[in-house]
Amino acid sequence: MEKRIQNASLLLDASLRHCFVDGLEHRDANAIYNCLRAYAAIDNTRSAEEIFRSTVVARLIPKIISHNSSGVVGEASQDELDEDYKQIKQYIEKDCKFLLEISSTENSGLHVFSFLANSILKEVLSAIQKGKPGAFSPGRPTEFLKNYRASLDFLAHLEGYCPSRSAVAKFRAEAVYIEFMKQWNVGVYFSLRFQEIAGALDSALTGASLVPIQTSHSQSGNTEDLTLRQSVTLLECLRSCWREDVLVLSCSDKFLRLSLQLLSRYSNWLSAGLAARKAGNSGSNPVSEWAISAIPDDFVYIIHDLNCLVANICGDFMGHVIELLSSCSTELVDLVKQSILQGGKSLKDLVPRVTNSIIETVVEKSVEDLRQLKGITATYRMTNKPLPVRHSPYVSGVLRPLKAFLDGERAATYLARDIRDKIVQGAAVEITGRYHELAADLVSVARKTESSLQRIRQGAQRRAGASSDVSDHNVSDTDKICMQLFLDIQEYGRNLSALGVEAEKIPAYRSLWQCVAPADRQNMISF
Repeated sequence: MEKRIQNASLLLDASLRHCFVDGLEHRDANAIYNCLRAYAAIDNTRSAEEIFRSTVVARLIPKIISHNSSGVVGEASQDELDEDYKQIKQYIEKDCKFLLEISSTENSGLHVFSFLANSILKEVLSAIQKGKPGAFSPGRPTEFLKNYRASLDFLAHLEGYCPSRSAVAKFRAEAVYIEFMKQWNVGVYFSLRFQEIAGALDSALTGASLVPIQTSHSQSGNTEDLTLRQSVTLLECLRSCWREDVLVLSCSDKFLRLSLQLLSRYSNWLSAGLAARKAGNSGSNPVSEWAISAIPDDFVYIIHDLNCLVANICGDFMGHVIELLSSCSTELVDLVKQSILQGGKSLKDLVPRVTNSIIETVVEKSVEDLRQLKGITATYRMTNKPLPVRHSPYVSGVLRPLKAFLDGERAATYLARDIRDKIVQGAAVEITGRYHELAADLVSVARKTESSLQRIRQGAQRRAGASSDVSDHNVSDTDKICMQLFLDIQEYGRNLSALGVEAEKIPAYRSLWQCVAPADRQNMISF
């Protein structure tokens, strides 16, 4: 009995196959419809799908893909699928649409068939694997992305033949569809792009010095007047993450993370350099060497670039990213916006630190001239020189490093007014503080020495029998030293005024004035 049943089944399959193939060849809608109803009734949809694939689809699709492939291994252009898909779409419209329309007839019960997946897509996948296996390779990222996008467009075209959303969902759930999508390893693609983009920034940041660049000569042609190669590379890398020929929307979260990592990498590079400069050595990190050898003018470039980067990142760059993610929910877009703004803020927060580096360098140079005031003691100690009437020569050099910096071409061109004012005020306060420390120490030592000498003289007078009440009405050495310092700080105050700094508003200057000014000038600062 079982053998008879098997023979009957084979006979039925053969007869049904013959009728179905004949119907396909002659495009007999009634015959095809009845055959499909029969296949559905005996629950043998796979046979109908396979017959359609082998007799109709397989006749042309392999020829399209193999015809467009020259067989030359390693040629990226030979693995492109865009033109193939265009021809396949035309072929489907011409030779497959009639069957797809029959199988999607409303209330026909033929929705159980999946010719799109198990006939057309299956044959396309097989043809690509045999004729153009390199099309799936992420090793050539640019070509891979073109093929991936062309494939997504092709799938969307196939979905256009689905009569309903449920049919689209069924199509996407088919094993062939899932297998087709697995061929596109976007994870490996992103890893390669990550290495390419992050590697470019790392290469730019590992140099031993800053690399100035002319904007007009930059490769991008539009770098918002950035002045350093390191900064230009950062902006180029950020833009690369979201370029049309790089971005895969399904990996947009990874590209966002990469963008934030690039900002963090640049920020850490600057922070490490500034820390090494403050410590006075690069330690075991050669990446910080640039900061050790940098001059104040170099930091002008950095401040300018930081401000330009922040403006671009929080402006055009963020707007471009938000536009690309416009299909996402409002909550998600807000989170993306906040993360980018936070990245921009991390750069903005570095500006005060870079400004302080300029101030520290200028102050140290100024202190070299300030130390000359120690020579005032030798000038007036145990000499008969009269009270001084003019300031010391060293005073004119105290603010010279600051003025030279401000008058430099870079500061004049790239330094914003608010940053310039902060540098002037910050340097003036620091220099004045050091001035006060040195002068106060000098006066203190002079007075102690004067007191010791006075006691020695008084002891000598007592031993000689002279009256110890006899006082020397001559001006003391300490008075001369204080007068010289007083003349010096008056000139220093005038020099500060020339830079737009009100000396009397600096606490250290007021203390310095109190330290050396004559008794009748203590309460009024004027110079």
